[in-house]
Amino acid sequence: MPDPQPRWALILHGGAKTIKPELFDRNREGCLAAAAAGATVLRNGGSAVLAVEEAVRRLEDNPVFNAGLGSVLNSDGVVEMDAAIMDGSTLAVGAVAGVRRIRNPVGVARAMLDERPVLLAGEGAERFAADHGIALCDPSEMIAKDAVASEYSKAHDTVGCVALDMQGRIAAATSTGGLPGKHPGRIGDSPVPGSGFYADDRLGGTAFSGDGESILRTMLAAHVMSGLETGSAGPAAASAIARLGRVGGEAGAIVIDRAGRFGIAHNSDHFAIALDASWLDYPRAALTAADLKDVLDG
Repeated sequence: MPDPQPRWALILHGGAKTIKPELFDRNREGCLAAAAAGATVLRNGGSAVLAVEEAVRRLEDNPVFNAGLGSVLNSDGVVEMDAAIMDGSTLAVGAVAGVRRIRNPVGVARAMLDERPVLLAGEGAERFAADHGIALCDPSEMIAKDAVASEYSKAHDTVGCVALDMQGRIAAATSTGGLPGKHPGRIGDSPVPGSGFYADDRLGGTAFSGDGESILRTMLAAHVMSGLETGSAGPAAASAIARLGRVGGEAGAIVIDRAGRFGIAHNSDHFAIALDASWLDYPRAALTAADLKDVLDG
């Protein structure tokens, strides 16, 4: 188990879902590569905010996952993406929803952390991006040409990351293309603080994947944070997923508490995960929480 005051830690997910056996390796490898990018930031003394942004960018650029490039299409055949990031030191939040022309939505969310708005949607978010020097692309560029990745449903492929840096700062980030065939304008839990994510240096951080409407109705991230007030990462994650029993639905949670302990819980068949920390001998990746029980809290 980790030292009570670890130097740094990072955990990310590529979605709570059923993964076809032929995509097992691609999910593990994609998560490991993203975790390596975020861990490099932390290992070199960088901030948790920069680490989660870098890790999620790598997931957005990988068409295996339903975020950024390769996001699923709505009922009009268009990609609409949501993303968010939260700085647990200041409780600043940046989030975008329903964007179509942004290659890395998490980067726009990061740029919003110092701005007054918490959430910008659609054209407003894209105008903000352009005003801040972030290039826009044609929506067709976001449709993956990768036949293997696009052949299978990626309904719960929201990606997320939580990190603890050497200064004890915690951050969380999410990104998603939402549900396949969704109604244009549909927004899920991923850009909503307290539902799909949250971070607070005094407690910890969390990010979710799953049925967005069910997560919104039960405010699962807020439930995790409440659990961290009196407990640790593992029980807080498990309690949140159990809360879904009231409304039904499938979800997965990743958690880091302020002591650097990892919590993972999911009621889906699989949950693509990778994690690394200063107290681990090497980074780990798995497709279920049970595969990582030797390094998890509780």
